[in-house]
Amino acid sequence: MSAERVERRLAAVLAADVAGYSRIMGADEEGTLARLKAIRKTLVDPVINTYRGHIVKTTGDGMQGNRVKRYVTND
Repeated sequence: MSAERVERRLAAVLAADVAGYSRIMGADEEGTLARLKAIRKTLVDPVINTYRGHIVKTTGDGMQGNRVKRYVTND
């Protein structure tokens, strides 16, 4: 029996959302947006880049990201 090479993918999926976003935005829209941008720049993006992940979609208070690893096996 011959071994067949198969490409497989392993994915990690990230879904993030800011709790109480509407309330926080209502209290201080400019400050909230500035803090969200700062947190993404200093914390979120560096961690995602460390693991070679990608932001797939952003919304006002959330984001979706993933990390896909492809590898070939002999099944």
